[in-house]
This record gives sequence, C-alpha cells and structure tokens, in this order.
Amino acid sequence: MLTGVEPIPRVKMADVAQIAGVSVATVSKVVNGRYGVAQSTLTRVQEVIDQLGYETSLGARSLRSYRTNVLGILVAEFEPYSTELLKGASGAVGPTGYELLAYSGGGAGGADVGWERRYLSRLSGTLIDGAVIVTPTVVEAVPGVPVVAVDPHTGPSGFPTVDADSFGGAVLATEHLLRLGHRRIGFLGGRPDLESATLRESGFRHAMAAAGVTVDEALVLVGGYRPETADQPAHQLLSEPEPPTAVFAANDLSAIRVMEVARSLGLRVPEDLSVIGFDNVPESAMATPPLTTISQPLQQMGAEALRMLVDLIDGKERSTHSRLPTALVERSSCAPPRTR
Repeated sequence: MLTGVEPIPRVKMADVAQIAGVSVATVSKVVNGRYGVAQSTLTRVQEVIDQLGYETSLGARSLRSYRTNVLGILVAEFEPYSTELLKGASGAVGPTGYELLAYSGGGAGGADVGWERRYLSRLSGTLIDGAVIVTPTVVEAVPGVPVVAVDPHTGPSGFPTVDADSFGGAVLATEHLLRLGHRRIGFLGGRPDLESATLRESGFRHAMAAAGVTVDEALVLVGGYRPETADQPAHQLLSEPEPPTAVFAANDLSAIRVMEVARSLGLRVPEDLSVIGFDNVPESAMATPPLTTISQPLQQMGAEALRMLVDLIDGKERSTHSRLPTALVERSSCAPPRTR
C-alpha cells in the first residue's frame, strides 16, 4: 500500500512521438526548431507537446547550446533577509529573458564556510549560466560561471558585489538613541566573520565617540544574527546590575528577540527599554511593538545584483561594486529613557 503521493512521471520525447504518430527524430526536429518537418506534422506534434506539458531538460538544453538561460540565486538558507533579496531578483528577471532558480543546499546546516563552492559545483555548467550568491563565506572563481556576491563575508573583493551602507546605518541608529536621551546603550552585534557586522559595530562606536559617550564594554555582546544565538546575550545584557536603557541590535531578528526577552523579564518596550534593529525585514513591522529599525533596500539589492549578473554575462562594462544607502525607519520601540 502506498503511504505517500506517487511522483508524476516525466513526459518523454517518446511519449510525444507515440501519441502524435511520428518518430522520435521528428519530435526532436520540432523541439529544436530544425527544418524538414511538414507544417501539418509540426502543428500536430506541437499540439501533443502542449497537451502533455513536455519540456526539454535544462541539462539537455545546456549540452546543445552551452546556455540554459537560467540564473541562480544561491543562499545558505531561506530566512527573512535572503527572502527579501529573492523578491527583488525575481521582480527584475522578467525583462532579461532569463529564468530564475533559487537554491539552498540544506538550510541552517549548510551555512558553514565554503557552502557556496558546493552549491556552484552542483549547478554550474548544466543548470545555470551565472549566480547571485547571498552572504558567501568565500567567493572563488569557477571557470565559465559569472558570479555576483551580495554582502560577502569579507566585503568587496575582485568579484562584482552589492551591499548596503552598514557603517552609515549603524551611525543613524545610534544617533537616534542618543537624540532621545539614551547614554547607557547596549550593542548586540552580528556574526564576527561577516564584514557587515564589523561595520555596524564600528558605526555604533563612532557615533558614541562623536557624542562624547563612553561605551561600556560589558554592554557590547555578540548576538550572531539569529534569534536562538541572540537569546543568551540578550538575557545577559538585560540582567546587568546597571542594565542599558536602550539596545541596538545588528539585525531585526536579534532585536525582536531582545524585546521578547525584555517582556519575559518584566520590562516594557519602549517604556523601560528602547530597542532598534537593522534590515527592515517584514517581521520588524509586525513585531510587538513595531520595531524601529535601519532599512536596507533589500529588494533593490536583489534586483541590482540580478541586473549586474546579466551585464556580466553579456560582457557589458560597469562598476563592480554597488553600495546602496540605508535609512532610519521610526516605529514604536524607542522612546526617551525612563527617569529612574
């Protein structure tokens, strides 16, 4: 007895030939646009192709033309940040004549150093003509495979790169808290191996120094960009003998976890604690309260990376680094510090 849904068998060229009453060779001529097929036969074969939903495989197509007309967007995992980038790339691919393949090789477990090498080796040559790789740990040349990196760990290198102004955005976030009157500000950083995280901490420190406010190093912790890795340091920050009146978290998911931890400790946001994030993923607007954050133009970044990749494939000359601006988005999670 079957316990699941049986896979739908792939329609083969022989199936088309049998129903159309022609040879496989004739179907092949129709599919590949070759001469030597009568118009009536061509029409009949095409009707059967449409009826059965027959499509040539990408692999077979690449063997014939060395082009698949498919671009890949490769991510370690599908999470809010990469999903927004994917939306932008998807919106930009239409006019290019390419199709878009989104690929993740194993979720969070695939986020180790070198994941992009494995993904590229699986897809390049037969499935994709080029790739946008999101937050790659290492970008290495693969012969014949154009690559554009979005927010690579080591920052812009010899490869075309798209990123956002992490340093400037962190300055904006910190200055917003300072304008509200906060001086004891905690910083929950991102992954230490990612340049954007380093830039956000640098922007935080720069703004504090420019305001003449000393950073308490006990309030600077690593959150790791993930809710589960931000949980313990958030508890640590908010359990200090003299806790911060505000926390700047280096991404929205960490900031939302800070607000959840604050509630579990009996703190009100923003009455007792102000929280600001970074990214402006959709979850930030739906948080309780809605999260003040720094907006990266994530969909625009995805679209720009896609267009950069197409230009690279077409051999067009253009800048190999595009850094997009960030902006403050004020919502309800920040307020002046409570008088103690």
